[in-house]
Amino acid sequence: MRRDSRLSVALHVLLHMEEMGPVVTSEAIGKLMKANPVVVRRTMGGLREAGIMRSEKGHGGGWSLARKLDSVTLADVYEALGTPVLFSIGHRNESPGCLVEQAVNGALGKVFDEAEALLMKQLRSITVADLGKTVQRNHARAAKKGPAAHG
Repeated sequence: MRRDSRLSVALHVLLHMEEMGPVVTSEAIGKLMKANPVVVRRTMGGLREAGIMRSEKGHGGGWSLARKLDSVTLADVYEALGTPVLFSIGHRNESPGCLVEQAVNGALGKVFDEAEALLMKQLRSITVADLGKTVQRNHARAAKKGPAAHG
């Protein structure tokens, strides 16, 4: 089963936005992410609707940050992407009248709800800027180790 990597892609792009400049084209982001610019625009569209990013059309246009990254949580980005499915496992609903299926779905539903609530709590506690600080620490550690550590 193919995993949905939009959250990872969006966070990656947001972290690069600060270093790439005030306005970055879909083409430049696509090149960075090894993705089609159309896919970039589709993914970033949700971030625009959520007020995390802005887009400008025409010559000199592109994407820019609409909010400081210390005010954007991982949950904000996740929700802006349309809340992709968190788990690939789920209920079986082939026989809704089956008492066994009802018991299994009831138990799994409770567990899934609790797991999702815990995950969302964690996503709300981390800002995109927090990730940026981790990247900076990792760069500093790698620089101390020398060029071989980068690759």
